[in-house]
Amino acid sequence: MKCAGADGAARRILITGASVAGNALAWWLTKRGFDVTVVERHPQFRDGGQNVDVRGAGREVLKKMGLERTVAGSGTGEKGVRFVDADDKTVAQFDLDGAGAEGPTAELEILRGDLARIFYDACGENVQFRFDDAIDTVVERGDIADVKFKSGTHSQYDLVVVAEGVGSTTRELLFPDENKPRWLDVTMGYFTIPKGEGDGDLCRIYTAGKGRSIWLRPDSKGTTRAILVVQKEADGDERLAPSEQKSFLRERFSDVDWEAERVLEGLETAEDLYFDVLRQVKMDRWSKGHVVLTGDAAWCATPIAGIGTTLAIVGAYVLAGELSRSTELCEALQRYEEVLRPYVEKGQNVPKLAPKMLQPQTILGVALQRAVLRIADTPGIKQVVTKLFVSSADGFELPSYAQVTS
Repeated sequence: MKCAGADGAARRILITGASVAGNALAWWLTKRGFDVTVVERHPQFRDGGQNVDVRGAGREVLKKMGLERTVAGSGTGEKGVRFVDADDKTVAQFDLDGAGAEGPTAELEILRGDLARIFYDACGENVQFRFDDAIDTVVERGDIADVKFKSGTHSQYDLVVVAEGVGSTTRELLFPDENKPRWLDVTMGYFTIPKGEGDGDLCRIYTAGKGRSIWLRPDSKGTTRAILVVQKEADGDERLAPSEQKSFLRERFSDVDWEAERVLEGLETAEDLYFDVLRQVKMDRWSKGHVVLTGDAAWCATPIAGIGTTLAIVGAYVLAGELSRSTELCEALQRYEEVLRPYVEKGQNVPKLAPKMLQPQTILGVALQRAVLRIADTPGIKQVVTKLFVSSADGFELPSYAQVTS
């Protein structure tokens, strides 16, 4: 199955999903001489989103792209994490100075939309972006994939890349029933609220008991990013309608103290609520024929792992590199999976006990958590403990590929 055109023309690749994974991949592919189109179902580029971080090998890829300084300059300004009690007094604090760049707050903290926008802008006119459209069908015809779009148009490509989110509809269309998700028994609501007097450059986390916590994180927009977390068994809440999602969160946090009232007031008017029941994507294969998965559509690790954005960036680098290394599509896609799967599985190694520890159910559990945090927040112990907050982004050696074109 060769993916090089018989006339020697640049190989045509379609990417579905114009966020971090898709846009980073588009950049690398065009630099390696591919003809790239990105299709996005939303009518326009999606800015906004919650805080994400780039760690370890992901930072090395940014350096290779010449974008590390740009990303750092667009960061949220978050300097660390402060666990607080109902009176907003500090229980424990883990900041960049004491915990290091690979602690709960990474040195490169940025909003998802801002990072995706940086990659989008870097693509320039080298990539064709098609918004307000999506894949309807993909039919294999010899050495090409014949794609019909929702808009009714048809095009042919040498490869289709699904770079969508954890709930990717295109993945389910093309790999029906192949995802065997691992549910982490956590439901989260992300949204933006007005900045308050107590909101500074630290993420504040309040543990409320009954499996609940509230996170307030700084951004670079003059607002605050709120996260409401509920530790509960997954039972279909991911199918709730937007209005039902707000009701779900409001009902579960209505009796919480600290700054819950202010957060719930912000929820009522928030237009950017992202509601998710956390689950990891588990696929036995990432490709078949002329279709391949990448990013969260292939291996979502969940925000708890703290490495999802790094995996998306590294995955884009490896997939583009392997496609440029071989004209045999089967060989390139096999190598892509062989190189990445061990790194992905390591990143997905999140114990289901972790959410229960972060969101205790009982008053005693909250007290024990705070006692442990106070012990952890001591010299000599802090750096060791902070490594437990996230899956390691180290220990992965980036493959070397031919120099990219300018």
